[in-house]
Amino acid sequence: MPSETPEFIEDLVEWYQGVRRTLPWRTSRDPYRIWISEVMLQQTTVAAVIPYYDRFMTRFPTLATLAAASVEDVLEYWAGLGYYSRARNLHRAAQALQKNIAASGSFPQTHLELLEYSGFGDYTARAVSSLAFGERVGVLDGNVIRVISRVDGRRSEWWKPAERKILQARADAWAAEKKCDPSDINQAMMELGATICTPKSPSCMLCPLRNACVAYQHRTGKLSPSALPLARPRRTLEIWHWKPEVTLKKGAVRLIKNDYAPFLKGHWILPGTATIKTTKPKRFHLRGSVTHHDIYVELPAKNQNTSIRSRPSPQNECWIPLQNLKAKVPSSLIRKAIDTTLNLRTK
Repeated sequence: MPSETPEFIEDLVEWYQGVRRTLPWRTSRDPYRIWISEVMLQQTTVAAVIPYYDRFMTRFPTLATLAAASVEDVLEYWAGLGYYSRARNLHRAAQALQKNIAASGSFPQTHLELLEYSGFGDYTARAVSSLAFGERVGVLDGNVIRVISRVDGRRSEWWKPAERKILQARADAWAAEKKCDPSDINQAMMELGATICTPKSPSCMLCPLRNACVAYQHRTGKLSPSALPLARPRRTLEIWHWKPEVTLKKGAVRLIKNDYAPFLKGHWILPGTATIKTTKPKRFHLRGSVTHHDIYVELPAKNQNTSIRSRPSPQNECWIPLQNLKAKVPSSLIRKAIDTTLNLRTK
């Protein structure tokens, strides 16, 4: 078992301070700015996030402005990043945080306090508490898992709770080095994984940890960099046949709060039916994907303006003017379904 606090942490931080990238969320230790960046960076690359982050922060420069906004406004500025439940949770947490700050006068500073809010998972809470407030806790994202697995020579099923707990303890041990700022330690680990200790073809000769790295010492075999960490088994794609209804009235389209399809749960979508299939449907107009859902869209027949088959409660139904679709409906699949239906009806 590796020593509790690695001896190379100072070397890692010194390397980071010399090569770190200039990123917009690194300009301050504002917990709000750090929080937004960490949520956006989940499932998305740094290069892709930067323009969205700049746009979002221009519109919502403070926690107060985000809390005061409507969820539709937040979704509009999130559009393109995907995983829209993140934006909804972010908005709910912003409102709760703003209320808490009004009562206590300060932003929660520990990861345990932050975990009480819907927009904070374990990783996000630890990232904000350590990067903004210097709490000595480690972060555990894909980059950090890869670095620790290779340095320790650990062949673990890291996606399982018991193994993640062990890896979290290792990340915590790295962040415990009192000679260094935990913000620098955690960011150094993430930076190393993103730029040097990459999934494929890592630049081991440039790595400040190569002399302590078990994977580098082995070079080949089961403990080599190319073999670590273990690959997570892929989640099986589900095939769904979606038949949306497109109802127009005075230049507006009818949408409902999704309570029938497993994809885009809680979003404003077209009413209709969604059926799981074992094979690809033979008839469809569009194909899209949302997380592990492979969606085949069959649109209404030509010149068919579907009737309203069911009437949900008023708060679960809305009519969106076609010219406002992009602003109000962030999912490109829904917009494509509406646009394609309109094109079919004019042919």
